[in-house]
Amino acid sequence: MKQIEIPLTQKVKKVGRGNLDVTFLVLVLLILTFGLIMLFSASYAYAYYHENDSFYYIKRQLIFAAGGVIAMIVASHMDYRNWMNLAEPVLGVTLVIVLFCPEINGVHRWIPLGFTTFQPSEIAKFAIVLMFAKMITLYGERLNQMRIMLRFLIVLGIVVILMVLEPHLSGTILIISIAGIMLFIGGLNGRWIAVAGGLAVSVVAAAIMIPGVVEYARGRLEYWLDPFADTQGLGYQTIQSLLAIGSGGVMGLGLGNSRQKYLYVPEPQNDFIFSIVCEELGLVGAAIVVILFALLVWRGYVIAIRAKDKFGSMLAVGLTTQVGLQALLNVAVVTNTIPNTGISLPFFSYGGTALMMLLAQMGVILSVSRRANMEKQ
Repeated sequence: MKQIEIPLTQKVKKVGRGNLDVTFLVLVLLILTFGLIMLFSASYAYAYYHENDSFYYIKRQLIFAAGGVIAMIVASHMDYRNWMNLAEPVLGVTLVIVLFCPEINGVHRWIPLGFTTFQPSEIAKFAIVLMFAKMITLYGERLNQMRIMLRFLIVLGIVVILMVLEPHLSGTILIISIAGIMLFIGGLNGRWIAVAGGLAVSVVAAAIMIPGVVEYARGRLEYWLDPFADTQGLGYQTIQSLLAIGSGGVMGLGLGNSRQKYLYVPEPQNDFIFSIVCEELGLVGAAIVVILFALLVWRGYVIAIRAKDKFGSMLAVGLTTQVGLQALLNVAVVTNTIPNTGISLPFFSYGGTALMMLLAQMGVILSVSRRANMEKQ
């Protein structure tokens, strides 16, 4: 794929002089603060028992949150258009990293960094957004041609196959969904969306059915409709999550008063932190979390609509969609609406490097808003 060179006069031009979207920034910081408070509340009992330090998880997350805010500020001052020429290198690095992930707990999802671990899938999401934003910008009116569509499918297929082999089913579903939404908004004809969706479902279904590929997913599917069929095994986490949600009622038990976090919900600081939110803050608190994410997605799409070029618009769409879809899927898993896929709740679940990457990506969206606002002045 040919590289698009940005003229030197544009490269050195700072987007930081424009006014960033304050509403989007405030929403990000609100959700981040809310997430850190709930992480501490959900994790201190588990941290005390397993790490002999109730502040173990929150201390580490605060450090990464501070680094992530700095990364967001830096990214917001960078010209997002420079990412266009970095799309292929980022994708290439992602593929290499995924190939060499060591085996941890029977899967190849994490890279140990000594003080923490890192999931290459976090880079893969960003790489797909970058690549598809660039390709949609390049091909424009030719997007619905078969040979052009095949290029998208090849790029997506390579990433999906590697994700399935990790195996990382939730990451695979998320990446396919992000790509599909970007293509639809980018102008892809509905029939291609149907074909691509059918292929995606077929790939995931085949991966689940083939022995040894995503063997663990079978059990999760089996106990999805009836988690009580295995109360001490594969259904245990879902059962404890539902008990926590039901215990919260409308107003909740009060911040810090969860009972299920005392070693009932496994690792409550991770994928099932939303169940602790429901238990402590009730339906009201859960609704506030959902509304905050919905507002963030709305504002991200507003930024995409106001962007001054197709690449910026598609970047904002892709990165915003990632947050919205991931939050939606996590809530669906915690409430047993869909099978347990092991997907985290953005800004809430424990994971320092993932939080830093997410905040940096929010900075890219702010960069898009800066340039749009700067050109209005």
